[in-house]
Amino acid sequence: MTSCRPAARAVSPRLLLRVGRNVALPVRRVSLLAALALFVLLVVAAVATLSLGRLGIPLADLAGAVTGGAEGKNAFVLERLRGPRLTVAVGTGAALGLSGALFQSVTRNPLGSPDVIGLASGAGAGTAIAALLFPGSVPAGLGALLGAVLAMALVHVSTGTGFRDPARLVIAGIGVAAIGTAITHYVVHAMERDRAAVLAAYVNGSLSARSWDDATTIWLVLLVVAPFTALVSRRLDIGEMGDDIAGALGSEPRGTKTAGVVLAIVLSAGAVVVAGPIAFISLTAPQIAKRLTRVSGPHLMLSALTGAVLLALADLCAQQLPLFDSLPVGIYTMAIGGLYLGRLLVREWRRGVL
Repeated sequence: MTSCRPAARAVSPRLLLRVGRNVALPVRRVSLLAALALFVLLVVAAVATLSLGRLGIPLADLAGAVTGGAEGKNAFVLERLRGPRLTVAVGTGAALGLSGALFQSVTRNPLGSPDVIGLASGAGAGTAIAALLFPGSVPAGLGALLGAVLAMALVHVSTGTGFRDPARLVIAGIGVAAIGTAITHYVVHAMERDRAAVLAAYVNGSLSARSWDDATTIWLVLLVVAPFTALVSRRLDIGEMGDDIAGALGSEPRGTKTAGVVLAIVLSAGAVVVAGPIAFISLTAPQIAKRLTRVSGPHLMLSALTGAVLLALADLCAQQLPLFDSLPVGIYTMAIGGLYLGRLLVREWRRGVL
């Protein structure tokens, strides 16, 4: 697995980002430039999302609408149709990118993500069971959350070591993911055609008909998790040197791994509740972030920003591409992930690694 890692070069921080008088955060110049470029790309994607198409807000009116001057059709588009959807897309993408960075840092596996350990499949199975047994009475988000929690509990018990052993975690997660996928396929097959179509759209990941309540949910998850992520980020950075060195430096590698996995699960669960199991963002975003900087480290915030950009662009495609009307955004993220993995495999094959 290590052959798939980007070549990293150790670069000392060159800048200190000061917060007040007593807090100074080391920031690499290349990371700051990459973050700036990603932020600009995110703004472009947001403007395109709000302005393109038959119902789009004209560019001349967009600034005024965003600052509170929206009326009529523009108000409907901004407040009901595309504004909540865009906000959910950015928050969900950030949560998935950050979740993937945490998980890959803990497992030291560039092909690892929370999807691998069965969280998304468990959420899909929970949604499917709720739709089959309690139609109309149990919300899809609640079913997804319960399914994700049950899947993670099963993984936790079946490893015999909780979340501390990355190898056992991945093996147990693959088994739980297979079970969850089988349950979901069975329910989709057993349900009536119309209901099955709605369920299939959700379990593939969808941002259609999102509300401000969904946006509030995912951004609250990010705000709650962010301080804990900041607390473990330095330990995760040290942990990439290996458990022995991390232990000698007082990083407590076992506790750090458990904390990292738990935070990754919380972030992924929040994303699943509001958007369904969206694939490949948590896998590709951290690797793209690493390749943008070519330096060591988990790149947590940069991965979150990359995830936000990827999901915003994928949702823009889902809304505007004329050939594939109303496809769930998860289909587009699968395409992004497939293209990325294909490029990675071809690159490694040409280097003679595979």
